[in-house]
Amino acid sequence: MPTPAKPVKVLGVIPARLASTRLQHKVLRHILGEPLLAWVHRAASACSQLDRIIIAADSEEVMALCAESGFEAILTSPDLPSGSDRLFAVAQQVPAEIYVNIQGDEPLLEPAHITALLEPFSKPDVEVTTLKVRCAPDEINNPNAVKVVTAPDGRALYFSRATIPFHRDSGADTIYFKHLGLYAYRSAALSHFAALAPTPLELAERLEQLRLLENNINLYVTETPHDTIGVDTEEDLARVEAIIKSRIK
Repeated sequence: MPTPAKPVKVLGVIPARLASTRLQHKVLRHILGEPLLAWVHRAASACSQLDRIIIAADSEEVMALCAESGFEAILTSPDLPSGSDRLFAVAQQVPAEIYVNIQGDEPLLEPAHITALLEPFSKPDVEVTTLKVRCAPDEINNPNAVKVVTAPDGRALYFSRATIPFHRDSGADTIYFKHLGLYAYRSAALSHFAALAPTPLELAERLEQLRLLENNINLYVTETPHDTIGVDTEEDLARVEAIIKSRIK
């Protein structure tokens, strides 16, 4: 009987979905001559706290890119509805203590994001973590920029596409935080989350992290000074390329 694989401590998983709706084949689109996915993988690889990185592909095209680039990859079903489902599919094959869900469409990812994401796990009662950044003024009322409010100990109280908190008077002194969609799960928490059905608030806001809150699973949020840009449109792609080009200069 074969010996079960020994779990790695921290596994980074990059869900890479080819069939994106707003920007087709976006993970294969080039930024300064390299596929978007390669920029994400490079940033993740620079984080020494990740013991292993796997790309959760949904197509043979993404698998071919990974083979050509030397990236470890697992082919997952194209019918999986979310990156979290793709993360769980990898977890069924590769045991780990902590799984980090790294968005495959955020080429401005930095190793510091992952370090901040993993920081709360020094406390044994922390099951799931995510990130927040101070919300830029032009994003406060933008429903595509998801806002988060937290308790003093960092526990998420709510996520919304609406402007929260709502300041009844002027709001001049209110600090708004934008949610960054990276997550880290202890193995048991990921299995628990994957077994739960979508919840009413999740369906209303179209935010799957609300499934955790509605099922009384604490989600701890760490602040980072580093914002990111998720690439969903041609405009996002051009904007990211300009930023990376300026950083190289």
